[in-house]
Amino acid sequence: MKLRLQWKWMALFVFLLLLFLIVQGYLFYSFKMPLTSATLLSLVLTVPLTYLFVKILVGPILQMTDAAMELASDNSDRESYAHSDDEIGKLSKAIRDIGVRLKTKIEEISKENEYLQTILRGIGEGVLVVDGRGRILTVNDAFRELLSISGDVSGKTSLEVVLNSEMEAAIRRVLQDGKGRGFELTLPSSGGRTFEVNVVRIYSSPEGMGNEDERIRGAIAVFHDITRLKELEQIRQDFVANVSHELRTPLTTIKGYAETLLEGALKEEVAFPFVKIIKKHTDRLTKIVEDLLMLSKIESKGFDLKSEPLLLSELIDDVLDVVKDGSGKKGVSISRDGVPPSLVVEADRGYLEQVFVNLLDNGIKYTHEGGKISISASEKDHGEVQISIRDDGIGIPREDLPRIFERFYRVDKGRSQELGGTGLGLSIVKHIVQAHGGKVWAESQPGKGSTFHLTLLRTPKGHSLPQ
Repeated sequence: MKLRLQWKWMALFVFLLLLFLIVQGYLFYSFKMPLTSATLLSLVLTVPLTYLFVKILVGPILQMTDAAMELASDNSDRESYAHSDDEIGKLSKAIRDIGVRLKTKIEEISKENEYLQTILRGIGEGVLVVDGRGRILTVNDAFRELLSISGDVSGKTSLEVVLNSEMEAAIRRVLQDGKGRGFELTLPSSGGRTFEVNVVRIYSSPEGMGNEDERIRGAIAVFHDITRLKELEQIRQDFVANVSHELRTPLTTIKGYAETLLEGALKEEVAFPFVKIIKKHTDRLTKIVEDLLMLSKIESKGFDLKSEPLLLSELIDDVLDVVKDGSGKKGVSISRDGVPPSLVVEADRGYLEQVFVNLLDNGIKYTHEGGKISISASEKDHGEVQISIRDDGIGIPREDLPRIFERFYRVDKGRSQELGGTGLGLSIVKHIVQAHGGKVWAESQPGKGSTFHLTLLRTPKGHSLPQ
């Protein structure tokens, strides 16, 4: 099939040739001009006409060239296409259609990219995406926050960013064999956080389409922060170990003395002291069980506080009556002069008394004979009251402060057991205060005493106290 464009050029060539010959013959025969002169003059007359015809034919090609260049520069809005019905027109229309489709595809890809970035920003876990060479394509905001990364990381390796050879090796193995991998990773660069990392290969096309090596797009690594889970697991393990230790000591003592009594000492003079020791350790076990039951009750979903307006100074006076025997034996003086007489808090009386009893009992135990404990309270912003109980006892090392509210956690286990207690008092304090919507914390320096702070909600003014 011959193209119409070829016939156009051929017809133009024949026409110009005939025109040249006609002009040449006319000049040669009519004006008797020499052949050379007639030829030159014919060229002069036919060249402008040739230029005009060529321009008409080449113009659409130049338009298509401009359109192709604009398409390449992503500026295809202007209509600079040929509109003839020949092959040039068809080619021009094809270029225009390609431009429209390309623009549509680019818009779709841009939307998909924005959608993907939105998803990545919304994911709480850190996400790292690499290409087939292991070079970073993108990371999400959570990844930057978890690892404290700023600046552009595109094109870098994971080793340069994560600073961990195990992570780099995992990505390389996944890219090579395609088997997903999961492992735990502790990164000093993230403040010692522990992550559960899952790495899988990603493909550019569905399975079964094309060569597998050509389909490999890269790999994606998801970082899930399990630091808190690890801490809770450690707390659970410590709790099991501590409660086992706390229960084993009195049980061993009870069993030993009971066996001695059964073996014949029941009728001897030592029987009575043995029974007293058994009772002492039985009471300690009973107290541990009671405290554990209280903790379980406070943490249960059905736990309900009976909050009411309470005059703080009056409640503390009642608590001082409870602990006066213990403070009197050690000669520890307790002052509540820092508590305003008219300060009213919203709380459950029974549980709040338990909080103050535990804190004061704790202060009395770890304060030297003749020591002092002071109680103060003040109104804070947001309708809160802050209460502080300060002693001048042995104090708490800085490294132990974050853990003193854990179950059975003891700074000095030997001394704590000598002084009695279950190791659950401060844990009960924390949970009761939190159930009231407050918070509790401690400040201390070894040898200079400790201060325990807690916050409670202040009763709005105008509410009357219960009779």
